[in-house]
Amino acid sequence: MPIIGKGGAETFKNSVNTQIMSVFRSMSLKRKIVLLYLLIVFAPTSIVVAGVGNYFIKEARSNYLLTVQEALKQTSQSFSFKKQSYDLLAIRTASDGELIARLSRNYTERLEHLDTIRYVDRSFQGMSRYLPGIIDFRIYHDNDSLVQDGGILWKPEERLLIDQTEKSWYEQRRESNEPLLWQNAGEDKSKIIVSHKIFDTSGELCGLVYLLLDYNEIFAEAFRDPFGGAGEVYAVDQSERVLASSVRNDIGKPVTDTAIEPYLQAGEAANRIDGKWVLTDDSDPESKIMALLDIRQLEKKLRPTLIMVGIGGTLLVSTSVLLLLLILKQLVWRIDKLAARVGDISNGVFEAKVKTRNQDELGELEVLFNQMTGQLRRLVQEKTEAVLKEKEQAYRALQSQINPHFIYNTLGLIRWRALDSNDQVQVDLIDSMTTFYRKALNNHENVTSIQEEVEHVKAYLDIQQHRYPGRVKVEWEISSDVMNFYVPKIMLQPIVENCYLHGRIAQRKGATIRIEIFGFEDNVHFGIFDNGYGIESSKLEQIEAGIYSGSGNGLGISNIRDRLFLYFGHRSRLMIESEQDRFTNISIVIPACSERPQIIRGDEHDTNIDRG
Repeated sequence: MPIIGKGGAETFKNSVNTQIMSVFRSMSLKRKIVLLYLLIVFAPTSIVVAGVGNYFIKEARSNYLLTVQEALKQTSQSFSFKKQSYDLLAIRTASDGELIARLSRNYTERLEHLDTIRYVDRSFQGMSRYLPGIIDFRIYHDNDSLVQDGGILWKPEERLLIDQTEKSWYEQRRESNEPLLWQNAGEDKSKIIVSHKIFDTSGELCGLVYLLLDYNEIFAEAFRDPFGGAGEVYAVDQSERVLASSVRNDIGKPVTDTAIEPYLQAGEAANRIDGKWVLTDDSDPESKIMALLDIRQLEKKLRPTLIMVGIGGTLLVSTSVLLLLLILKQLVWRIDKLAARVGDISNGVFEAKVKTRNQDELGELEVLFNQMTGQLRRLVQEKTEAVLKEKEQAYRALQSQINPHFIYNTLGLIRWRALDSNDQVQVDLIDSMTTFYRKALNNHENVTSIQEEVEHVKAYLDIQQHRYPGRVKVEWEISSDVMNFYVPKIMLQPIVENCYLHGRIAQRKGATIRIEIFGFEDNVHFGIFDNGYGIESSKLEQIEAGIYSGSGNGLGISNIRDRLFLYFGHRSRLMIESEQDRFTNISIVIPACSERPQIIRGDEHDTNIDRG
């Protein structure tokens, strides 16, 4: 991996500084202050608020899960404790030695039957009353020599026991491996059957302890509305069946048929399914407690707290924004006031002053501004006096010039008389002269549209066509989408005039003048071609060098080049191609200006650019 040296690091640092300064240089003061505020105050504050909120959510979720786990453990302990009480009753009954002996005995006399029945009632009738929720307490046996009393002592027969016969249930329990078994009472979700096998001294089954319990009285309260409605709880036995649940319809079902099954399949990713988590407590080896927890409920509970955090962050940011606005108002207000006074100066109000009250950097600038306005006022007075003198001299010069309106009126009178004489050729010629002189003698504007410039050239060519009828063919190739751009006034006509004066185009056979105007990228291209006598090579070199002094009464190429440079600087080009006795082609390229161009100040010209 290349190591950047000290020089490279310095270059990189300078490059970064340059990029930052270029960005800042293009921004207004308000934007710079706002950007600094966003980077220094708003962004860090937002990150801190977001971090605090995120940390709070994580901590709250972690504490919530710990609380839920503890509640789940307590539910498991409560469930196991209640279940253990009935387990002890069943085990105590099934392990009673006297009961086992009596159930295994072969009875021959009636008094023996009565004695066993009394023993069973005396020993177990009161025992079942100490625990709540016992609906029925029975001892089933299959001793053919022993009777049943219909109280506690029963034989399995074809009588219906919940959802199956006693004999069917007894046989199922005989085949099962569990000595102690908790079962849901079929479709009846309100009852639970607890049974325990009774073995004789040889290990053979001689009976079953049968307890029918009221689910609502024993377990319903512990499983009602767990976690404040944010989840469900399931008590699952060793055979993976739901023994008790907050979802009443799931009691007695295999756990795989409940809503908890998809989360069991998802494993570690269970908490990613619909925002729910599965928690399990299996401290009881005979059953386990499972909870399906909806984390979204937690988020709803946390929402008021998060809103408070958001409000606190908003208040903090709002306070900083208010301070920023106060600073901007004080700072920018003074700058705007100073800018307004500068605007007054630009409008000619040189008496404008700024009141300064603060001894800070802006206060110093305001003092310097007032000193500058005083100096400008004196300079303007001197300039005004000089302009008045210049106007007096210009007025005297104007008195010696021909009044353009006199020319227009005279041409109008001649045109009227030509119309009266039905001389259409003369009318056309007068119209061309009127258009030509109207544009040539208009001294109010130094720039014009390409449309007007073309009309001026056409007026000149119409006059020349009347002067040399049928001798010169004029071709036009003008793009309509450039007609509204601006050019320096009288730029094309002098070049076309040179075709007649210096190129002697009217004396050539097959004489042709071709004028092209089209746009390309951000420029406008002009081309004037004639197949006249061309320019001598020595004269062409002098023209290119700008030292040729032409003769005649038209504007020379040097004058056009100077005016182009005056408005466009080095962005304009004037190129001449010519071969003596063959042709002359002049190309001009200027920027496409949809607004009137202004004369460029002298310090904006690049004196090192070759204007040729």
